[in-house]
Amino acid sequence: MSVLRSTIKMAIATFFSRILGLVREQVMAAYFGASGITDAFLVAYRIPNLLRDLFAEGAFSSAFVPTFLEANQESREASRQLMWALFWLLFFITGTICIGIMVFAPELITIFAPTFSADPAKFQITVNLTRIMAPFLTCVSLAALFMGALNSLKVFFIPSLAPAFYNIMSILCMVTLGGVLRARGYHPIYSLGIGAMLGGFMQAVVQLPLIYKKGLRPLWPKVFWSPRSKKIVKLIGPGLIGFAAAQVNLLVTTMLATGTMVGAVSWLNYSFRLFQLPVGILSVSIGNSNLVHFSEAWKKRDTKGAKASLQSSYYLSFLTVMPALVILYCLSEEIVNLIFERGRFDRTSTLNTAYALRMYALGLPFYGLYKIMVPTFYALDRQKIPVLGSIYSIGFNVVFCLLLTPVFGFQVLALGTTLSMLVNSAFQGWILRKDLQLSWGFFFSTRIFKVLAASVATALIVETLLKVEFFSQPFLNKCLYLAVQICAVGFLYASFLLLLGERAAVNALLEKVTKKFKRK
Repeated sequence: MSVLRSTIKMAIATFFSRILGLVREQVMAAYFGASGITDAFLVAYRIPNLLRDLFAEGAFSSAFVPTFLEANQESREASRQLMWALFWLLFFITGTICIGIMVFAPELITIFAPTFSADPAKFQITVNLTRIMAPFLTCVSLAALFMGALNSLKVFFIPSLAPAFYNIMSILCMVTLGGVLRARGYHPIYSLGIGAMLGGFMQAVVQLPLIYKKGLRPLWPKVFWSPRSKKIVKLIGPGLIGFAAAQVNLLVTTMLATGTMVGAVSWLNYSFRLFQLPVGILSVSIGNSNLVHFSEAWKKRDTKGAKASLQSSYYLSFLTVMPALVILYCLSEEIVNLIFERGRFDRTSTLNTAYALRMYALGLPFYGLYKIMVPTFYALDRQKIPVLGSIYSIGFNVVFCLLLTPVFGFQVLALGTTLSMLVNSAFQGWILRKDLQLSWGFFFSTRIFKVLAASVATALIVETLLKVEFFSQPFLNKCLYLAVQICAVGFLYASFLLLLGERAAVNALLEKVTKKFKRK
C-alpha cells in the first residue's frame, strides 16, 4: 500500500501538470497548427530535450536515488553534501554542453533535419530556437536532482507538480509575447522557445523551499569528487552507451519524419503528447514510487519486501494503464478533434494525429513496465541490463522504420516506438526473472489475465455500441459525448474486473483515490 499511496500523490500532482501540458499543446496548435514552422520548433526543442533524458530522467535519476538513500541513512549532512556536490557538477557539465549547443547549432540542425537547409528562413529560425532553448537542459537537470532528493525523503506531491510551472510559463509566453515579437520584426514562434527556457528555470526554483525545509540548504561541498559521487558517475557510465544508441534512433526517426511530408513531425508530436498524458500520470508515478520503495527495501536487505514492492508496482501498472489504452485507441479521433482541431489545426491534421496516436497507445503497457524495470536494475547495481535492452530495441526500431516508412509513411515511426518498447520490456523482464529468482507466474499471473480480459471486453463494447456521430456536433455536445464515453469505459472496465473477481483491487484503488481527494 505504500507504493499505492506514493503513486497516488505523484499521480494527482502530475495530472494537473499534464492537463496544463495539453492546454499548452492546444494553444500551440491553435497559434501555429501542424506547419513547417511548428516542425522547426519541435526539432530545435528536441536537441536539449533529448539530453535531458540522460541528465534528468534517465541514467542519472536512476543512479542518484539509491545512492542518496544510502547517504541519508548515514546522516542528513552526508546526503546534503552529496546533493550539492552533484548540483555543482551538473551545473558545470550541462552548462558546458549548453554553450556547445549554442556554438554548433547550425551543424546540429543540419544533422537532425537535413531537409530544412532547402528553406534558409526556416533553417535560421530553427537554429535561433535551438540557441534560445539551450539553457533549458541545465535548468531541468537541476530540477530533476531536487525531485530525486525530495522523493527519496518521501516528498512526492510538490516535486511532481513542478513541471506544471513549465507549462504555465510556456502558455503565458505564447499568449503575451507573440504579438510583441511580431511588432518588433521577429517571428512569434520564438515565444515558444523563450517559454520553454523560462519554464525549465521555474521548474527548479519552485522546489527550493522544500529543499530548505528538509535541511538540504545550499552549501559549497567539502569534497566534489567523493566516493559516492564516483559511484553515481560509474553507474551512469554504461547509460552513456544506451544514450548514444538512443541518439542514433532519434536521428533516424527525425530524418525520416522530416522527409515524409510537411507537418509529420508535428503530427507525431501532438499524438505523442496525448500518449504521454497517461504515461506521466500513471507510469512515471508508479515507476518513481517503486524506485524509492524497492531501493529502500533492497538497501536494508529486505528481499521479500523488495519483491513485494516490485510485484505491487507491476500489477498496479497494468491495472491503471489498460483503460487508458482503450480510451486512447478507441476514441483517438474524438480526442484529437476536441483538443486540437481549431485555428490552424485542420481535419487532415486530426486524422493523421489520431492514426499515430493509436499506434503509440498500443505501447502503453510496455512503456509502463519499462518505467518500473529500469530503476529496479539501477537499484540492483545492474545498470548494464537497461543499456543492453535499449541497444537491442533501438536497433530493431531503426531497421523497422528504415524498411517500412518509405512504404507506409510517417505512422510507422509511432508503431516502431511501440514495438521497440515491447522488445525492451520483454528483454528486461527475462533478465529480472533470473536475477530475482521470480517465477513466470510473477509476470503472467491470473490477475494480469483478468485485467487484459476486462480491457478487451471494454474495447469491443466501445467500438460496437458507444460510437456516435461526433465531428458535426457543437463543441459543448462533443465535450458531453466524450466525457460520457470515457466514464463508460471506466464503468465497464471496473464492472468486468468485479465480475472476474478483482473486487479487492478495485475497492482499494477507489478508496485510496477518494481519501486523497478528501484530504485535498
